Amino acid sequence: MERERYLVAETEQGRVSFSHDAIVGLVGDAVAESYGVVALSGERRLPRLFPRGVGKSIDVDFRDDGLAIEVRVVVEHGLKLAEVADAVRERVLYELERMVGLPIAAFEVRIERVRDS
Repeated sequence: MERERYLVAETEQGRVSFSHDAIVGLVGDAVAESYGVVALSGERRLPRLFPRGVGKSIDVDFRDDGLAIEVRVVVEHGLKLAEVADAVRERVLYELERMVGLPIAAFEVRIERVRDS
């Protein structure tokens, strides 16, 4: 059985450890609140709570220079795809900075599909 990896951040108050699942959950919540996103790729719909189903659509790697994140989403038809990708990026980066304060080395939004009405 493989032991779960943790990312450790040093603060003035001490050390904080973040599990992979915790970061994926935060990213998933931020994606769910992003403009134009109707589902995660591979999911039938975007539930407001992710009971463990985001792992196939969100990749998070702990690297020496920070987090590397890839998000695969389904976007509502008729929207500008670049604007949706920017909104997802801004929302996720804002929430991670606000809640975790860890450096982001790379962030990629992949629009896998456009959903028709």
